[in-house]
Amino acid sequence: MNEYLKQSPSHPVYTITLLTKQTLAEIMAFSTTLLYHHLLILVFFLLHAPPCSAAGGSWSINLPSIGILAMHMQLLPNDRVVMYDRTDFGDSNISLPNGKCRPNSTDCSAHSIEYDVVSNTIRALMVLTNVWCSSGTLMPDGRLVQTGGWADGYRRVRIYNSCGTCDWKEITNGLNQQRWYATNHLLLDGRKIIIGGRQAFNYEFYPKMSASENSPSFPFLVQTNDPNVENNVYPFVFLYPDGNLFVFANNRAILFNYSKNQVVKTYPTMLGGQPRNHPSTGSAVLLPLRMKKGIAESFEVLVCGGRPKEHLLMQIMEDLTEH
Repeated sequence: MNEYLKQSPSHPVYTITLLTKQTLAEIMAFSTTLLYHHLLILVFFLLHAPPCSAAGGSWSINLPSIGILAMHMQLLPNDRVVMYDRTDFGDSNISLPNGKCRPNSTDCSAHSIEYDVVSNTIRALMVLTNVWCSSGTLMPDGRLVQTGGWADGYRRVRIYNSCGTCDWKEITNGLNQQRWYATNHLLLDGRKIIIGGRQAFNYEFYPKMSASENSPSFPFLVQTNDPNVENNVYPFVFLYPDGNLFVFANNRAILFNYSKNQVVKTYPTMLGGQPRNHPSTGSAVLLPLRMKKGIAESFEVLVCGGRPKEHLLMQIMEDLTEH
């Protein structure tokens, strides 16, 4: 015998009815059949429901040309977008204003522009040195501080503060080391750290605390460097809530205390051991933090893409053969 709870039709009270196992089984069978039919009806309506409006959308061209190639692009706090391109690849398709030319050059074209999203207009800017494969960070005050690059841009610091007539300002030898393919990341104290670059196995800060501030060595970049290939430039860097840095290079990662130049934790090498950083270029993103009572419970980084080592070596050999 089993007890079955039901409500009395004449009184707002619950009573207990005793049922046999056979009766209970019949009730359960009926309930299962009813649930099955309800599921079939639900599936039918889902398959024949009109598509959600969010599944639609379309692309449109706001401007047929902006005059430059957007090798680098940064959204600014005022809803404008600054874009910039290398300066050693010939003239662009947009001229600098008022007949200006780059100093010591016959190049009078712009290699940077600012795009105003609201008015759908562009304004030519003058970047003085080569920003090819440089890097940058938005500072707490909204300025874009952009560092390094190729040739005359190796040790440059470039600052852009958006306004109606503002332009790039550059600091010669603003960096201690040459930075080409380095990574920038904003820190808790409002400064930024600049990590690595080609043959730069160290890091430094901007702005400097003093003129004598050095560039501490970073052995992790030596350990992750594949000879003649690298696979560890443009390292993936994210700031932990505790102030340490998650640094991923090639196929592995560490938790790094940059203040003490000390590795806090070494993470396992990724399955398969294939490289994820330039030139086997993948990408990474810090996933939303899971918070509990104002404290981050977990910290997850998603690393995607890359290229198998053998494919990259084949490409290098093909390039050498062609040239």
